[in-house]
Amino acid sequence: MKANKQTNVTNEEMESNWIVRFNDMKERGIPLMFIDSIIPGHQRVNYAVVGDTASENPEYNPIITEPHGFQIGMVKAPPGNGPAYHTHDYIEAFLPLTGDWRFYWGNSPDEIEGETVIGPWDLISLPPNLYRGFENISDEDAWCFAVLEQHEAFDGRDPYWSPQVIKKAAEHGFNADEKGKMIPPENFKELEKQMGEKLRMGNR
Repeated sequence: MKANKQTNVTNEEMESNWIVRFNDMKERGIPLMFIDSIIPGHQRVNYAVVGDTASENPEYNPIITEPHGFQIGMVKAPPGNGPAYHTHDYIEAFLPLTGDWRFYWGNSPDEIEGETVIGPWDLISLPPNLYRGFENISDEDAWCFAVLEQHEAFDGRDPYWSPQVIKKAAEHGFNADEKGKMIPPENFKELEKQMGEKLRMGNR
């Protein structure tokens, strides 16, 4: 069957607009993408690969911006770190690329009710409004790949953090407004640089 509409893409356009090279992507990491990213135990580097992946940092810049109907992100976390307890209005699916990851979840922001450990090429899909968190339980930095159901960034508060996470982030000077945008502290740029160096952005 023939496609209804022909898409013409040159080799140059493919390389510049539709291909993400891993070595280039590593330089686009965001060490303070969320308000929890400053909290010990939740420090990591996030990568917005395709579309408007979840973010509270308004300066984030997806690598591929063409609408896809889905969104892709990646995260690299040192041992014992990963996203704090939160939820979204949309589905998230995660596939570890390296290391072992502990995922935990619950039906309220106050109680963890289940957990599992998955490794490379395993996949976990998390439904909307289920609270979740996850952490790298390996002995070295590990990578995880994420596919998100399409949504609009900054269309409303996202993620929804547990009250404990909001409190801890505020202790470090990090908050988000009602639209989900980060309200950074005055020394944000300095903290961002320090965090990037600490997490060795750009290293495999």
